Amino acid sequence: MPLQSTLSGRKPSSVQAESTQWDGKTFEQLRRECLQKGVLFEDPDFPAVDSSLFFSQSVPVQIQWKRPKEICQNPKFIVGGADRTDICQGQLGDCWLLAAIASLTLKKDAMARVVPPDQDFDQNYAWYFSLPGTSAMVEPLTEDQFWQHNKWLDVVVDDRLPTVRDRLIMLHSASNDEFWSALLEKAYAKLHGSYESLKGGSTMEAMEDFTGGVGEVYETKSAPNDLFSIMKKALDRGSMMGCSIDITSSAESEAKTSTGLVKGHAYSITGLEELRFRGQTVKLIRVRNPWGQVEWNGAWSDNSREWDYVDRADKDRILQNSLEDGEFWMEFEDFKRNYDKVEICNMTPDALDDDTKRQWAVNVFEGNWIRGSTAGGCRNYIDTFWTNPQFRLQLEDADDDDDVCSVVIALMQKNRRKLRKEGLDLETIGFAVYEAPDDESQVEKDFFRYHPSKARSRTYINMREVSERFTLPPGKYLLVPTTFQPHHEADFLIRIFSEKKADAVEMGSNVDADLPDPPMPSPPEEETDEERGLRRLFDQLAGDDKAISARELQQMLNGVLSRRKGNPV
Repeated sequence: MPLQSTLSGRKPSSVQAESTQWDGKTFEQLRRECLQKGVLFEDPDFPAVDSSLFFSQSVPVQIQWKRPKEICQNPKFIVGGADRTDICQGQLGDCWLLAAIASLTLKKDAMARVVPPDQDFDQNYAWYFSLPGTSAMVEPLTEDQFWQHNKWLDVVVDDRLPTVRDRLIMLHSASNDEFWSALLEKAYAKLHGSYESLKGGSTMEAMEDFTGGVGEVYETKSAPNDLFSIMKKALDRGSMMGCSIDITSSAESEAKTSTGLVKGHAYSITGLEELRFRGQTVKLIRVRNPWGQVEWNGAWSDNSREWDYVDRADKDRILQNSLEDGEFWMEFEDFKRNYDKVEICNMTPDALDDDTKRQWAVNVFEGNWIRGSTAGGCRNYIDTFWTNPQFRLQLEDADDDDDVCSVVIALMQKNRRKLRKEGLDLETIGFAVYEAPDDESQVEKDFFRYHPSKARSRTYINMREVSERFTLPPGKYLLVPTTFQPHHEADFLIRIFSEKKADAVEMGSNVDADLPDPPMPSPPEEETDEERGLRRLFDQLAGDDKAISARELQQMLNGVLSRRKGNPV
């Protein structure tokens, strides 16, 4: 059965992260062992070898893995605070990750969780990172925490970094003696199996791994009419938000518009306000350019005349926190005309430190699509569509300011980046939402033949996650996540964010999709005594599921080889 969990507005006192080390040892255990033995940590799970760099190609140059103290005389973990100048791209196509790290530096509490700042390279040093789903360590140990599939993980790495002629070749700081960003990238690479696995991705993917949040993307020119309200509520809940201006060619990158905005840059959104201006209500948005001091110079900019017609108290309240360079106000309509994209990372309650924040209610399920059972494909394949996993959702209470229920549904496929080296790419995924019948059992084929969906993902797409926001009347609904084509297998995580608490449960159990069974291998005409003994031992260890663990396989092979040579594996 899939794992289900529910997060309400109550913030836990602490969130435990799982160790990702093969032997299960924690950061503190590894740190203590290294200090007792007087040795530097060498990570056996992510060694300093070529396979940690690439899985599909050979390393084109001679790489040397070096520790920070072998690269410079006085290495520092963080110099003068972590900010965007510490993030310079190396020889890897992971600019999506760099943009996410830059955004992370703007949210100090989230940054401190992923990259604990009190680490250095002095005697007995150890450092660590952590992501919703990871953390890293070195002894020199580094620990990071990342979020992965409804879990925070501690990822431990050593501090050996790939270099050419004493220069870091991957992500690095502009300062030659600062190493937090390089070690963070290494921890993230370990999480996904190699540095090469980080090639290509979306900024939102990394933001979700840093925070455990759910991402939404809006095109400003085609956004819903209530986009301002959506963004205001997101800020009230501690969400991270960014915006950008699209570029049509590389020549436009870094281009400055006549109004002081820069194309191709990732801006952050830090405030939204409504105020009275000349007898009318005006909607304003505060934007920050983390890359420099270039600011908007149009209406409602720092020294524009519009502020002369605003109530003095409102003006002082709004501008008191907007004095730093690079931050400015715009009218919301000007914002939509000038910017092309808004990205929102909605935070789960466990990721928020401020208990006064309004928080989402969250339901989480883990499941899988299995050929011949639950991999039914999209609605185009009506004969098997009904065999997909089904989840019943009950929305009882409408939003505080409306008579409908706001819901964000996010469907994520698991581990596909790590599985690239096995030739498995992202599946094309999506979902549909139906008004649920009164029957509490698994809904069968005829229901979907005659009932249209109430809501659905805008498209099926081969991305790690597909998310959509809906407003639905209170009632009972049926959520069906699918791959586009039937028979395609994958593991998934589905998260349901709602403004008010919602009940959700998985329906039914695995069903037989009436697919032909795969042909069974023909038994050999005659088995040897050794083969019959091996088969009996396998059946004894495997049980009804006909599967054995790596340790059981070793036990079985030891038994065979001991009879042959007397030597264990």
